[in-house]
Amino acid sequence: MTGRVVHFEIPADDLERARAFYRAAFGWELMPMPEVDYTIVSTTPSDESGRPKEPGAINGGMFTRDADRPGPIVTIDVDDVDAALGTVEQLGGAVVLPKTDVMGMGFAAYFRDSEGNVMGLWQATGG
Repeated sequence: MTGRVVHFEIPADDLERARAFYRAAFGWELMPMPEVDYTIVSTTPSDESGRPKEPGAINGGMFTRDADRPGPIVTIDVDDVDAALGTVEQLGGAVVLPKTDVMGMGFAAYFRDSEGNVMGLWQATGG
């Protein structure tokens, strides 16, 4: 099923400070990946494939804030990132970051919607 929210991202000016805040405030597990300026955020237990075990639960990430991604991002699951970006553009949205491979796990992209919000797309590879 596509169209469901599957991930969130939180931008931060100071990643270490943000990690400390969310760890203390909510008990989230945070795994820094400095080589890609990203932190994996686990809000709920996941299976061996990284999918949350609890229906409806989602995990996310943190990154260093930049001009293209100034606020939190909600990521939507799609069958085909390129097709989804085409639809977004047809409806008056704009591509912020085109389809990008994410370490062989799938493809991500960012777009700006009709209201100026930056949103994410995710296309899983395989199963």
